[in-house]
Amino acid sequence: MAKKSFKELFDPRESKWGGISLPMFLCALIVVAIVVYVPFGLDKEGNPGSFLRPNFLIMFSALAVFGLLFGEIGDRIPIWNDYIGGGTILVFFMAAVFGTYNLVPENFMKAVNIFYGKQPVNFLEMFIPALIVGSVLTVDRKTLIKSISGYIPLIIIGVIGASAGGIAVGLIFGKNPIDVMMNYVLPIMGGGTGAGAVPMSEMWASKTGRPASEWFGFAISILSIANVFAILCGALLKKLGEAKPSLTGNGELLIDNTKEAVRDKEVDVKPELTDTTAAFILTGVLFMVAHILGEVWESLGLGFDLHRLVFLILLTMFLNIANIVPDKIKAGAKRMQTFFSKHTIWILMAAVGFTTDVKEIIAAAAPSNILIALAIVLGAVGLIMLVARKMKFHPVEAAITAGLCMANRGGAGDVAVLGAADRMELMSFAQISSRIGGAMMLVLGSVMFSFFAS
Repeated sequence: MAKKSFKELFDPRESKWGGISLPMFLCALIVVAIVVYVPFGLDKEGNPGSFLRPNFLIMFSALAVFGLLFGEIGDRIPIWNDYIGGGTILVFFMAAVFGTYNLVPENFMKAVNIFYGKQPVNFLEMFIPALIVGSVLTVDRKTLIKSISGYIPLIIIGVIGASAGGIAVGLIFGKNPIDVMMNYVLPIMGGGTGAGAVPMSEMWASKTGRPASEWFGFAISILSIANVFAILCGALLKKLGEAKPSLTGNGELLIDNTKEAVRDKEVDVKPELTDTTAAFILTGVLFMVAHILGEVWESLGLGFDLHRLVFLILLTMFLNIANIVPDKIKAGAKRMQTFFSKHTIWILMAAVGFTTDVKEIIAAAAPSNILIALAIVLGAVGLIMLVARKMKFHPVEAAITAGLCMANRGGAGDVAVLGAADRMELMSFAQISSRIGGAMMLVLGSVMFSFFAS
């Protein structure tokens, strides 16, 4: 992956600001600044008004410009981009600073709350289902079926190890095991930011009735800390494999089955615009069915709730395994997922950041939290390496894919971890960890929040 440079970012001949040239981006930035900051007239209550109209399009564009400003810069800060999370995390942190220290007007903050989740029709309700359906539906069907019998149990063992490590260190610092599971293990092992921490925060909010950003602010901080440890562990496991050749398959995960190693065959059909549209409509219909199932489940009074996103995951897995959805629509779903995960993630991170207290983020960097995050990562790696050979997996590769690729920040974290470990050929298994493993953590999160969140 080519490194991004500041030189190309500020070259007026290039289009590096989300496809927008520097002069055009500066014009957009000025317009947004006028709309947000310049007072104009009076509002209905007689207070100073502004040009801001809090509809979906205006807020989408204003947050997009904010996201592009700090996202493109964050992707070019060397150590920050390699270890902390690049533009995505910088957008979140900067938005949190702007919101916490009142660097934007109150009416803008109210508009962000509406856009992000204070009404039934909001951006989050599109973002999460599109990501889930696009991710789960486009995992190669044969890979998904094979992984259920062999690789997924390895992921579960990694989660058990992560939980044991986190709880053990948490007890030293007086943390309740349930608190460690809900606020540390779930976000770290949950499949990253967009497909993990964000939907988990909605589950938490729907159960507690409090703002999703309250859980998310701490979760993203802990996840960022764990992401650094996961990348560093990837480099250390590479060195371990060189020192102890018996522990590694040199890029092959399965023992005595290297010729039949599972490869993730991404959908290679080129979709038309109509296929992407069909995938988006399919996502909406599946979300309706998932909502119906969620309501029916709740009405049964079985003692714990299953969030509608859990049913969405299960429905999509069924459609994939049953091979019901045509390849063209799967390709459209892949394009849909790419659009939301790569081209709107900064918009969502800006919205979430504005509603997050930066003081809570700073508090999350306490030594106790850092050590708990480290214990979770090492717990996953350690237990997997202990059992990997008995399950016919090479220990180093098993720890990298089923351990570290669960404990990082999703797709970008997978690239960073595999790059540090020099094991990019394991991307297929890393994707199963981020997608299917992350989906499993959403199910666990839904159950745990149902019982213990308050």
